[in-house]
Amino acid sequence: MQSFIHIESPTYLRAEHLEKPADWPAIFGNGNPLALEIGCGIGDFIALTAAERPDTNFIAIDFYNKGCYKTCRRIDVRGLKNVRVLREEARQFITERIPAGSLSAVYINCPDPWPKKKHRKRRLVNRQFMEFLRNYLAADADFFFATDFDDYGIDVAGMMAGLEGFENRLAPDLFRHELEGYHLSKYMRKFMAEGKRIYFVHYRKAGSRNRAQGAGEKSQ
Repeated sequence: MQSFIHIESPTYLRAEHLEKPADWPAIFGNGNPLALEIGCGIGDFIALTAAERPDTNFIAIDFYNKGCYKTCRRIDVRGLKNVRVLREEARQFITERIPAGSLSAVYINCPDPWPKKKHRKRRLVNRQFMEFLRNYLAADADFFFATDFDDYGIDVAGMMAGLEGFENRLAPDLFRHELEGYHLSKYMRKFMAEGKRIYFVHYRKAGSRNRAQGAGEKSQ
């Protein structure tokens, strides 16, 4: 059971206070592109990424209250105005609070790998989830996935290669172990220090734009 920390921060939102779907331009005070990080951990990745991209609005969600608290502290210390943090489960949050076709990017970094074979059906990223998520991505939206768990990385890379409506931005590779310009979270750095490899997957939802843009370039 989680021990809850009271979060008092202008960055923190409570989902129950939001409309279904939420009016994100009103919340942020502008109509900038909207990006989502699922599983923000302690907020190091989103803080670095949001600081680098002030013209994108970022939503960071995590199931754990302590992670949301730490993320808000990082964002507030840096004075970032383009991030909002919520404690939410991914599927429910997206279904209820995200307008269809509105996300310019989604980041999923080192989600729970559920390593036991009998538990792998609990993994967040699979074909069913991606077919669901596709409905909430704008044309040309970017999807980034990273994991230190070998078979999770290989499974997601293989699954994405056979999924309609997405373009592989790392082609001809299905995945890479380094992604230039992509910020590393605390957990990624920890795993790499232990000698583990990170599997990076980057796809873009097929749309009208056709840019020869590298994986690590700003795509929002």
